[in-house]
Amino acid sequence: MIVEERSGPGTDVLIRKVDGHLAVLRTGLHGPELELAEELARCLRELVVATAHSSAADRGLVRAAVHYFVLRRESRGKLLPVRSLAAAQRVVNKVVRQLGRPDLLVETRRERPALPNPDHR
Repeated sequence: MIVEERSGPGTDVLIRKVDGHLAVLRTGLHGPELELAEELARCLRELVVATAHSSAADRGLVRAAVHYFVLRRESRGKLLPVRSLAAAQRVVNKVVRQLGRPDLLVETRRERPALPNPDHR
């Protein structure tokens, strides 16, 4: 039986890194921060799969975004602050734009247009 491989080399590893980091974040984040982390993870998973058979340069961009999201530095005074989710969002969105996938832009609640309230007059 021949099984068609849908993912490229390293795809599963990157997705596991994203999912593992998200699991850790779920233990400490709530509300809008958790929503942002979940959106970033969703976007990164989709980018990993979408670029599995793309050029090495495109895969490298996605791998760098995954590592930026996953590898949060410990704070050591003022020199190495802990990376924020907002910083990861900027990196992910930059990669999304470079890959021509504006449909995957990760926006925060403040950036989303407010839905009209039908009860408000």
